[in-house]
Amino acid sequence: MKSKTTWILIADGARARLLCKNRAGGKYESVTAADFIADRRPGHDIETDRPGRTHDRMGEQRHALEPTSDPHREEKRALARRIGNFLEEERQKKAFERLVLIAAPQALGDLRESFTPALKNLVAEEIDKDLTMFTLHELQDRLDRLIQIVL
Repeated sequence: MKSKTTWILIADGARARLLCKNRAGGKYESVTAADFIADRRPGHDIETDRPGRTHDRMGEQRHALEPTSDPHREEKRALARRIGNFLEEERQKKAFERLVLIAAPQALGDLRESFTPALKNLVAEEIDKDLTMFTLHELQDRLDRLIQIVL
């Protein structure tokens, strides 16, 4: 019986990598040539315009408006959407049958929001943990201990 192809997504909001394990007892390998990385520029470089100005309710004074959102937070959401779009394209090509998500809590929420219903159905396991700081070599044993499903 052929085992299902399982991809493992490791993310923290600012970066992510996709891994797979080709056979039982084998090593984890990168699925993509490069990791997914969010824009890491300072907030004032990400924003395109200066904040608007408004008049005081009483008098002639003007005040700068506060930005309505955090540019770094928006970049993390944009990264989750990019990952979701990539995974959906690969799902349609039948590149994998199961997906394991290992991500920091906020990144897990962003990823869930970016996934289509069909992609959500392929999620076999979610693990609330940030492993992005580890190298591929360091992840080999950690992943085998963390992932509960049979790969």
